[in-house]
Amino acid sequence: MTRKRLSRSQRAARRGVGVESPVTVRVVPTSVPGTPDPLPRTIYRSPEGTDVLACHPRDIPSLLAQGGPLWVDIDSTVRSQHALLEKVFRIHPLAVEDTLNPSSRVKLEEYPEFLYIVMRVVSLAHDTDDPYDLTSKDLHCFLGPSFLVTVHAGPVSPVDYVWDMLKRSPELLARGPERTLHAILDTTIDAYFPILDQVDEFIDGLEERVFVDFDESSLRDVFHVKRLVLTLRRYLQPSREVLNVLTNRPTSLVAPEVQIYFRDIYDHVLRINDALDTYRDLLSSTMDSYLTQVSNRLGASTKRLSVVATLSLPFVMVSGMWGMNFVHMPLSTWPHGFWWLLGIQVALAGMLALFLRRRAIA
Repeated sequence: MTRKRLSRSQRAARRGVGVESPVTVRVVPTSVPGTPDPLPRTIYRSPEGTDVLACHPRDIPSLLAQGGPLWVDIDSTVRSQHALLEKVFRIHPLAVEDTLNPSSRVKLEEYPEFLYIVMRVVSLAHDTDDPYDLTSKDLHCFLGPSFLVTVHAGPVSPVDYVWDMLKRSPELLARGPERTLHAILDTTIDAYFPILDQVDEFIDGLEERVFVDFDESSLRDVFHVKRLVLTLRRYLQPSREVLNVLTNRPTSLVAPEVQIYFRDIYDHVLRINDALDTYRDLLSSTMDSYLTQVSNRLGASTKRLSVVATLSLPFVMVSGMWGMNFVHMPLSTWPHGFWWLLGIQVALAGMLALFLRRRAIA
């Protein structure tokens, strides 16, 4: 598959790397005139144990009144779906506004009726020819007493994975919407592990290029991979605080026995963070080794040039002295004077070479 080449500024704006305030485009919910809007994905389990898939939006208020666990997945680019947040679920207008911001801060906010969680879904970009490109999307989650609402712009792989899992086993929703939230967040964090494997391969290749081949272009790739690691760390770091709150802060929306499951995700975040710190140190060591090799090679070249310059001193000195424009010069009238001077120069150079070798200089 041919990847579309993007400019450096476009890649930086998309990743938020290399610029202080990346240019972002606010999500605008739209509708196509004359075409019905796609319905949000919904799954509901009644208190009697009956599973309902693909509920119509007009049925959501009655399902909420029944009290069974409900999950509604909303595409924020569709106007009718996004309107459900304020009209049906009574989400606070400030939180609704945040769902339209494509670069919202990863956070957890507690409202009287629900918890509002923002997570960053990260993956390697496959639509460019740069292997170090990242793509990320915001995932907004609203956890209520009996409902979970997820909001995102376009498809998001963790949500799709959990949705397919619940379609195959709808009874999993009976464990409560907080367990569904746990599955989504767990899948979101686990998506970092394939990226870490790829980063590990990058570092192995860079170490071979630096230590074995001494590829001069490897330094640029070292900076690219280091920027990738720092970007991952910047995306992951706020998630620690979110999961720490879900794990330790008492709340009526997450039972204590469910908080243990979020503790497992928190452990994964710590593992990923430790791995990123290790990769950062390895990259710094690789870059220092590269610069040390450059310095050593420069020193070796300078040493060889110094030896050559030292060995040329007898030739320069003798030739300079006997090249002066005096009438009477020693050996100037000898028939074999030139060869005598040449022999003296070679002998002096040989003595210097022997001296330098004994001193382990040459």
